[in-house]
Amino acid sequence: MKKTLLATALLSSIASAHAADGVAGDRLDPVVVTANRAPTPLDEVLAPVTVISREDIDRLQPTSVQDLLTGLPGVVMANTGGIGQQTSLFMRGTNSAHTLVLVDGVRVGTVGAGLPAYEQLPVEQIDHIEIVRGPRSSLYGSDAIGGVIQIFTRHGEAGQPPAPTVSVGTGSHGYTQGQVGVSGGTTHGWYNASLGGQYTAGINACRIGAAQGSKGCFTDEPDDDAYRTYNGALAGGYRWDDGTELTGTWMRSKGTIEYDGDFQNLTRRSQQVAGAKLGVDVMAGWRMSLALGQNQDRADNYLNGLGKTVRDPVTFAPIVTDPDRYRVGYLYSRRNQASWQNDVALAPGQTLSAGVDLQQERLRSDTDYLKDRRDNTGVFALYQGVFGPHEIQLSARHDHNDQFGNHTTGSAAYGFAFGQGLKVTASYGSAFHAPTFNDEYYPYGAPVDLKPETSRTAEIGLSAHQGIWHWAVNAYQTKVDDLIAFDAAFLPVNVSQARIRGLEGQVGADVDGWHLRGYATLQQPKNRDAGVQHDNLLARRPERTARVDIDKDLGAFTLGGSVYAAGYSYDDAANTTRLGGYATADLRGTWHLDSAWSVQGRVANLADKRYETAAYYNQLGRTYYLTVRFTPTAR
Repeated sequence: MKKTLLATALLSSIASAHAADGVAGDRLDPVVVTANRAPTPLDEVLAPVTVISREDIDRLQPTSVQDLLTGLPGVVMANTGGIGQQTSLFMRGTNSAHTLVLVDGVRVGTVGAGLPAYEQLPVEQIDHIEIVRGPRSSLYGSDAIGGVIQIFTRHGEAGQPPAPTVSVGTGSHGYTQGQVGVSGGTTHGWYNASLGGQYTAGINACRIGAAQGSKGCFTDEPDDDAYRTYNGALAGGYRWDDGTELTGTWMRSKGTIEYDGDFQNLTRRSQQVAGAKLGVDVMAGWRMSLALGQNQDRADNYLNGLGKTVRDPVTFAPIVTDPDRYRVGYLYSRRNQASWQNDVALAPGQTLSAGVDLQQERLRSDTDYLKDRRDNTGVFALYQGVFGPHEIQLSARHDHNDQFGNHTTGSAAYGFAFGQGLKVTASYGSAFHAPTFNDEYYPYGAPVDLKPETSRTAEIGLSAHQGIWHWAVNAYQTKVDDLIAFDAAFLPVNVSQARIRGLEGQVGADVDGWHLRGYATLQQPKNRDAGVQHDNLLARRPERTARVDIDKDLGAFTLGGSVYAAGYSYDDAANTTRLGGYATADLRGTWHLDSAWSVQGRVANLADKRYETAAYYNQLGRTYYLTVRFTPTAR
């Protein structure tokens, strides 16, 4: 990037109006978990972090995780046709499989493709989200090239009486949603239980191609594509007087997604995440934890329906006849994981974290894979030291996988606090992404023996907490080797290299009832392979994005709005199909009837802008949403 471009972006990022690292200004001593795998004060974290709180979620009124994350620093999302349709996330210009996603500490995503179903993560079940940008393979292993996103589900509070929560909403395109739950706690324990659902009649997911009437999605199905999903969650924990703590979480979503396709056009999908963790103070300064988790993902694919329903002539019970006649494929995957971690205080301001991760991946499909299971063992260590204004973090990890063998990653970070809340950071880290089952074992013949995609990232950052204002700017360069692509015979091969340069800024404040958040990203996600695509932009990744959120509390009312803008990008590696730049604006308001009841309204895409984040796939135009909430707790 030219120096003038960097300087301009730096100034505009600071001038745009989320609190440094995304935390509300009135929150005291914020603590994050994801960056270092253990609770760490935010001002001691050397990686760039953005936190989305439950208060932020309620204020922004999103209908999906995509609504929440779009436009955050380094985050670009692509969607194939509206609410519930397949959604991809590109962190810092890396591939969609290069971001690790955790739900309450449990890794999620299909075993076959290695991608999480963002569209099926229920927003109403989320307590908060931590987004850590930059390589984290030295702590988490495979996939964390662009960063790590951890979603924490709702939980109760110890010492709080039982409190119900209810929300009911409606909107454009037949949109309806509902959620009911109860949470609370005793002196030492806490719990949460909730159920919900979401439905939309949808829009036509894919349009016909403009050129010669070509079929943009390999089919022509000009109908609305509906989406419906149901979800449930349980969480609980207990903490004894000696510090021993036992927690457990469970979340499941199940839905039906219609879309356009000649081979299949409807999927019934379920996603389940369950985990348990035991923490024990072995002795003063030494805490040990054991964690177990499982992620299940099931998809049954159909063409033109689920089967015909008739009724028994005697009992009148509904009977589905010949459902397999309409089912054209299925893919079930399961991931089991276990972790043993030790956090030891070596001296004042110095800690050492070390542990072992075990992971099993299993797959079952109507298509015969040459291999349908693999195991991984990872050993990691992290040293953190604070010496006056100096901070040091060193981490390393070794993974052994029976698919790709051994791989070692590491990271080093340094921070210096100048005083007055100003800090400068510098870091260097390596990361990798292991080939998925689809990459390595999909039934094309013998295994293709792919190498893991590897990366190296150098970064420098400047941040400040100064009074009510918080801001951060980070510049980085990531080089990725052995990118996986497909050759002329549609076999996956290691062929490409990529170089991504970027600059991210975020700034904001909470003062006098104003909530100001601003984000900006400039990036150059370039293909650096020596072939004909040299210097092309990586697909579906615009070079410029920006977002501003402004809300104002006015007694019983809160009014606000958001603006998001993205530059142009390309839908293909050859850079022949251009996706135009666009900007959208949202307006929202909340009427607080009393301390428990509120009515919320939102108009999304106010100007009815037509745009695409994936070629030929339609996006929602102007839409309206209305929600009534009953939340008699402070949360």
